[in-house]
Amino acid sequence: MPPTPVPAEPVRIAVIGGGAIGGFVAALTHLTGHDVTLCLRTPMDRLVLETDGEVIDAPVRFAVDPQTAEPADWVFLATKAQDTAGAAGWLRRLCGSGTVVAVLQNGIDHTERVAPHTPDGTDILPTVVYASVECTAPGRIRHYAGNEIHVPEGPLATRLTSLLTAGRLTVVPVPDFTTVSWQKLLANLAANPLTALLQQRMGIFTDPGMAALARDVLSEAAAVARAEGANVHDADIDRILAMYGMVPPDGGSSMLYDRLAGRPLEHEHITGAVVRAGERHGIRTPLNGMLLTLLRAVDRDIAAAGKNTGERHGKP
Repeated sequence: MPPTPVPAEPVRIAVIGGGAIGGFVAALTHLTGHDVTLCLRTPMDRLVLETDGEVIDAPVRFAVDPQTAEPADWVFLATKAQDTAGAAGWLRRLCGSGTVVAVLQNGIDHTERVAPHTPDGTDILPTVVYASVECTAPGRIRHYAGNEIHVPEGPLATRLTSLLTAGRLTVVPVPDFTTVSWQKLLANLAANPLTALLQQRMGIFTDPGMAALARDVLSEAAAVARAEGANVHDADIDRILAMYGMVPPDGGSSMLYDRLAGRPLEHEHITGAVVRAGERHGIRTPLNGMLLTLLRAVDRDIAAAGKNTGERHGKP
């Protein structure tokens, strides 16, 4: 592995969330030579990233108490979208004058979701992350493919590009972020619910019937995306389905990994976003509505199982 570059003035970076994306970004950002702290709910003493046959042991700092945090130059918010409010304590302590919060979350409306939990004047940069990663154990991240962070063009994009220019994460500034964010939502829209509901990995999309179902789910949502102002066409659906075929058969989706681990699902910010936008525009979304109903039922079971486990162990 090449030596870690040492910037003239290391930037203070805090990554909130030690799951797959948070661990991935923290490990690779640390390789740029910056001062990286990984903010967690539960203690962790090691961060290891497996990528392209390489094992990177990233000696980042770990923090579990927001009250001990000091303002950072950059904050990468990598919690699940539904956990944004739970990160409010971290955001209030980490954000100071000049702090930029890069939102590394699925879904749309990143700024509207995060702004209520940050001090007035905090710059918020919505992002779309293209990386297939899995948290195989606490502090252990496996990277399958992708290393791009797409952001709206502008001064913050320029600053993020400069921040990460020496590392392995590629920043892609885009002129039409509405289209890009909906394209990413569509990329998640079939893979996440179907793998999670079936508890099977990406190899299921080699089945012609499953691929046809995925196309119908995406086509339904593409009409909603266009009503929202996104420049989405059939070619985008073809590209997404081709991308599914390029993922290793044993690869999965973030929603599948969450279900297997007994964690709450992100359905309201993926499938739910499409259904609600369809309602706003008077566009029917029966397939996505069905998937949302099923995902909500699964999520209730996950919550009930977690509550029962906590009660058995005497937890509140």
